Amino acid sequence: MSTLREYPERPIPGVGAVVLRQVEGRAEVLLVRRGTEPMAGSWSLPGGVIELGETAREACVREMLEETGLTVQTIAEVETFDIILRDDAGRVQYHYLIVDILCRITAGELRPGTDASEAVWADVQHVLERGDFALTPRACTVIRRALVMDEGL
Repeated sequence: MSTLREYPERPIPGVGAVVLRQVEGRAEVLLVRRGTEPMAGSWSLPGGVIELGETAREACVREMLEETGLTVQTIAEVETFDIILRDDAGRVQYHYLIVDILCRITAGELRPGTDASEAVWADVQHVLERGDFALTPRACTVIRRALVMDEGL
């Protein structure tokens, strides 16, 4: 596989972490502002690329620590999907296959890390109903599914 993320030879496997918490009767979700391309400056769920020899869950734990300073326990896979971004000529510029995983915090203090310029707890209602943080529709779907899963645990 090409080591380049831009214009890759094949899809690049990655993970996203869905971390929820309850504060004063309201649900919050952990979000990061991406510090690098693709989508630099956009808000998203924390995550990143799976390294050779890592499982998706191991990558999720590592990426959470690197991006947010938090240690997590992985609970369950929420969804798997593709992110495919094309350039103006229609060529695939980025192609990631992402596994989003529901996680629980076990230690650490929230701080932005290597690939994140900011890390915040966001009110889920504001994110999903008002569009705060301008998440992609796919990210909102993942958060909704994680909320349902979390209620069942």
